[in-house]
Order: sequence, then C-alpha cells, then structure tokens
Amino acid sequence: MLTARLHTVQWLSPHGLHKLAYREWGDPDNPHVLLCVHGLTRSSADFETMAQDLGKNIRVVAADMPGRGQSDWLPDPTMYGVPTYVGACVALVARLNATTLDWFGTSMGGLIGMGYASLPKNPIRKLILNDVGPSLNFSALQRIGEYVGKPVQFQTLQEARQYIRTISQPFGPHTESQWNELCDSVLVEKNGTWRPHYDPAIGQAFQNLSESTALLHETALWAAFDAIQAETLVVRGEHSDLLSHKTVEEMRQRGPKPSVVKILGVGHAPTFMQNEQINIVRDFLF
Repeated sequence: MLTARLHTVQWLSPHGLHKLAYREWGDPDNPHVLLCVHGLTRSSADFETMAQDLGKNIRVVAADMPGRGQSDWLPDPTMYGVPTYVGACVALVARLNATTLDWFGTSMGGLIGMGYASLPKNPIRKLILNDVGPSLNFSALQRIGEYVGKPVQFQTLQEARQYIRTISQPFGPHTESQWNELCDSVLVEKNGTWRPHYDPAIGQAFQNLSESTALLHETALWAAFDAIQAETLVVRGEHSDLLSHKTVEEMRQRGPKPSVVKILGVGHAPTFMQNEQINIVRDFLF
C-alpha cells in the first residue's frame, strides 16, 4: 500500500502569502505526473483510492484548494474563485518541477483545469473533466447553494456522516466503508463537535447567484474551453444535474473536441473509487 506524503507550498495573492497543502503518491522522481483537483466542498483525500492504483506507475498529486482541508483560509471571500485557484496551482506545479503533467478535475477542479489549460504555454498534456463543462445547469447550482457554507455542526461523528451522506447521494452506490471514507475526509472535530472542513465563506458566491450572472460566467468558460489544446476526456454521470447531455454534445464539437465517457447509475459526480471508473483514467492516460 502506498503512503500519501503530505506537503505544503507557498503561493502569492494580492493579500499576501498563503499555504497550499497537497498529497503525493508514487515515485517523486517519476516524470509522469497526474494532478488531481477536487470539487467545491471536497478535499485532496478524495483521490486516495485512485492514487493507490495509479501511483504504482505514475506520480499522483492532489491538492486542497484554498479554504479547504489543510490549506489556508483566505481573508477575502471574493478571492474564492477559479482565477485564484489557478494561481495557487501554478505555484504547486512549479514546486513539483513538472514540465508537463496530466490533470484530473472533478466539478470545480475541472473548471480550474479548464482555466489553466486555456493559458498559453501551460504544462497540461491531457485533461480529464469529471462531470463538468462550460455550461452548468442553474438548478444544480441552486441545489449546491442550499447547503454549501451553511453553519452546521454535529454532536457525534455518526450524525455528521449522515449529513454528508445525505447531500452526497448523487455520488451513486458505494459500500459502507467507502461512504465512511467519503464522509470522514471532509469532516473535522473541534471542541467536541463535528463540522465540514472548509471555510464557510466559499458559499458566499452562491447566495446571490442569478441566472444572468451564471450566463456571464458561462461565456467566459466557453472561451476558455475553446482555447484548450490538451487532449481532453469528458466524463459524465448518467444522472448528472450539473452537466447536461446537450452541453456534452456541444463540447464534442468545440475546442479540444474531447472524447466522452458516460458512467451509468451515477449523478454528480463520479467518485472514481470503483475499479471500472479508475480504469477509464488509466486507459486515457496510458
């Protein structure tokens, strides 16, 4: 079994220096690097199962985005957005000393990957977008906004696990052990109570979100997608409420003209804890 090595790197924002935490599996000298970035309320621990498998052949790295996990919270809530996260990831890639790398991004992590991969001279060789694209269904954003950033805390770990499990039902079927892993990786204990690991301020962007604002973001995201040169794979959960079939079909015809894989029986978003899902990544990268 591979042991995850825990590291931090400093990155610079207009507000000063911040700590970005990340995990690493596999040979640190392996030139084949896969950088994994989690969804909005998740953490780098999401990739433990996939990294145990792929880390036998490549160097797998997963970061806690700012405001999550063991990374620093940011002083200004308006900083929580894709441009900030791309800047933090640029510092991480410099630390990794990777001239090229592959990117796996779930939901928000995919949006960050799109932003990074759209930049001239970027290092991304292959890009996997896990259940995300330039057009995001507004109703799904509203669903996420109903829980993200809300001040919840629980008296027992079991109560906290049940809460995370309830809001994560679109992930699809998992074993009891897998559910506990998915829950425990995003919970922290403080003063005898349990709460989500992230800065509640990450939810502020959802509180005043309107369809017109979402459309403005969509225009920018399509521009980024059209600029991508990396070989790209789009993964969609069959029952996803965030990434529509219509958007996937448009993605096929634009930008990098990605390959597409649909995962049956899953909504937003596939967790890549199952062997058949991990094999999708393996087949695309090798």
